[in-house]
Amino acid sequence: MDDKRHPLSPRLDHCPEGLPRAAYLAQDWYDREMATLFARQWVCVGRLADFAPGTMRRASVGAAPVVVARGAGGEVSVWHNSCPHRGSELCRGEEEPLGKLIRCPYHAWSFAAGDGRLVSTAHAVPTADFDRSAHGLRPVAHRLWNGFLFLNLSVDPGGIGSDVGLATLDNWPMDGLVTGHRWETDLVCNWKSFWENYSECLHCPGIHPELCDMVPIYGSGIMGASEALGWTPDQPAPRALKPGAESWTMTGAPCGPAFPGLTAAERDAGYSFVTLWPSVYVVAHVDYVRSVRLVPLGPERTRLIAEWHFAPETLAQPGFDPAAVAAFAKIVMEQDGAASEMNQRGMRSPAFRAARLMPEEYEIHRFHQWVLRQMEDRP
Repeated sequence: MDDKRHPLSPRLDHCPEGLPRAAYLAQDWYDREMATLFARQWVCVGRLADFAPGTMRRASVGAAPVVVARGAGGEVSVWHNSCPHRGSELCRGEEEPLGKLIRCPYHAWSFAAGDGRLVSTAHAVPTADFDRSAHGLRPVAHRLWNGFLFLNLSVDPGGIGSDVGLATLDNWPMDGLVTGHRWETDLVCNWKSFWENYSECLHCPGIHPELCDMVPIYGSGIMGASEALGWTPDQPAPRALKPGAESWTMTGAPCGPAFPGLTAAERDAGYSFVTLWPSVYVVAHVDYVRSVRLVPLGPERTRLIAEWHFAPETLAQPGFDPAAVAAFAKIVMEQDGAASEMNQRGMRSPAFRAARLMPEEYEIHRFHQWVLRQMEDRP
């Protein structure tokens, strides 16, 4: 045990074992995660503003294909992408036009886009035993948080949860931000491998030279001052960013006007992270916000979708290039992706049984315990 650890430090007081090797490689473990964890949790599918009115778009929640329908007036409804007749998909393209009805492309059954009720069976003539009210579209719960659309397959889902509280970004104008840049890539690793990499900074000195220059404490292999040996609560918190830097850009200079509602502490911090397992984390800076979504595609394949969100007046600046703003974080995420893939390849070895976590990897331990709880066979 480390006798220099303060009781209020997040550092672990022991070195626990991690998840077993099968958690990263086995199809049956992955399938169980999709049937339990991803079927019960709120999964982010992007910004509501990016779902255009008068369209329907395919999305996925774990293993379930769904369709997000947005009416001409902006109203949202979400349905399983499966016709109650014989199961055909309803939305074939990534995005399709939407009127008042959703029509199955197979046998032309039609459903009201707003409430999912069966309107027509087309050429089929049901007999008296057919209950039309029992054959509407199957709904998927949806909620909004700070302009992001979350979906949940549960019949009676609870509230959206995060690591630091949903009010953390209340001083940012989240609902009015506009997506200015998007980067998408497929990683050859388990979805948990990326989350684990995100959850510790022991790798930062060896993997992230640019990030450690921008955030000097990361160069010590820790994410915050309270993780340091000998830390006590009465020590003043150091400034997170290097001298002269105000945001995560290549130069450290803001890309536009700072958000006016931020407190002095929020401006000095330089970044505020909100983590919403299992699908997204959000990083808010003084001048823009970045969201990073993870979409599991298989035991060893994960889609990473990063988006940069700006105030409209920032995007309207003459010559503004959102890709240039995104360049710094993109370097970091490419390094994280390569590290996660490297780790995944090593876990294929039969010599690997389970990780042995270090005291600084307290957040990984918390993540592992959360995964195991969510996978319990409960309704």
